[in-house]
Amino acid sequence: MIASYILILIAGLVAGCLSGIIGTGASIIMLPVLVPIFDAAHAVPIMAIAGLMGNLGRVAVWHRHVDWKAVAAYCATSVPAAALGAMTLVTLPDGLADALLGGFLVLLVPARHGLERRRIRVRLWHLGVVGAIVGYLTGIFLSTGPLSVPAFLSYGLSGGGFISTEAAASMITQIGKIASFGELGVLSGEVVLHGLLVGFSLMGGTFLSKQFVLKLGSRNFRLIMDVVTLLAGTWLLFLAALHI
Repeated sequence: MIASYILILIAGLVAGCLSGIIGTGASIIMLPVLVPIFDAAHAVPIMAIAGLMGNLGRVAVWHRHVDWKAVAAYCATSVPAAALGAMTLVTLPDGLADALLGGFLVLLVPARHGLERRRIRVRLWHLGVVGAIVGYLTGIFLSTGPLSVPAFLSYGLSGGGFISTEAAASMITQIGKIASFGELGVLSGEVVLHGLLVGFSLMGGTFLSKQFVLKLGSRNFRLIMDVVTLLAGTWLLFLAALHI
């Protein structure tokens, strides 16, 4: 088990650094590591706690750039929707949860490219619509950052403003989801402890990432996200096949 904890800490630092650079992706990296160790039903609430801490780290690093109007518009619908999604998750069998997580991650790549090709100018009320949809999916799948990325970018955010605003919106959404997990009785002391362990490693990686943010071009950002997302989704689909 010690080897598993070492792997989790290393993956957390890498995931925190990557998400601190591109604004998302920590869950996509961590879920394929956590699911084989804890199973999907426990990995998702663990990552919810860790993701909350990771987002808190990104907000702390870029706190002067948060667009709170965008955060409020998004979270007005994402918080209740995430709670509903969390209730859906706990009713799914482990094998099915793995398959849905993996399939969803693989489908994120063409979905993100489709949204970007439309080049729709996003307003505040659009963020509310996106928050409802992505919030529900976040409650079930957790790794929905690549779906919200085009919305915040199309709203006109970039650099530290994008990273901090997306992180603040995700953080508040995760608070609602974690509260739902608590009501559903899946937040055991062990889950919370593991979530804190992963969270501290994510925060460490986030603070290491700031110097690289301005050096990463948008093309490299998209390429990294596509590769990481496809690899993570394929790995989770493989794990799901083992349950069959």
